[in-house]
Amino acid sequence: QVQLVESGGGLVQPGGSLRLSCAASGVISSFYPMGWYRQAPGKERELVALIRGGGSTTYADSVKGRFTISRDNAKNTLYLQMNSLKPEDTAVYYCNYYTGMNDYWGQGTQVTVSS
Repeated sequence: QVQLVESGGGLVQPGGSLRLSCAASGVISSFYPMGWYRQAPGKERELVALIRGGGSTTYADSVKGRFTISRDNAKNTLYLQMNSLKPEDTAVYYCNYYTGMNDYWGQGTQVTVSS
């Protein structure tokens, strides 16, 4: 069974930075994609960034140039470096691991951008 545990969220001022981590346990294959999603109050969950098995990445237009997704396969850990944070980035951020057969989610970590 795969478990995903996010960490690194918190309160930050506009323009600040945070680094989220997602520690994965269980049988993890670097072949499958992992991603970060977020859900703001009253809104649907949306894709923030995705990294595929070959290392290619996809970003939401709203975070391009500010966020960077990376993956350490040896440590089974996914990262999201978030710079130049804006109030509209406030949300619960979730880690995802998708194998096609199974779709795993973490419990989420709150990111609040406010002065």
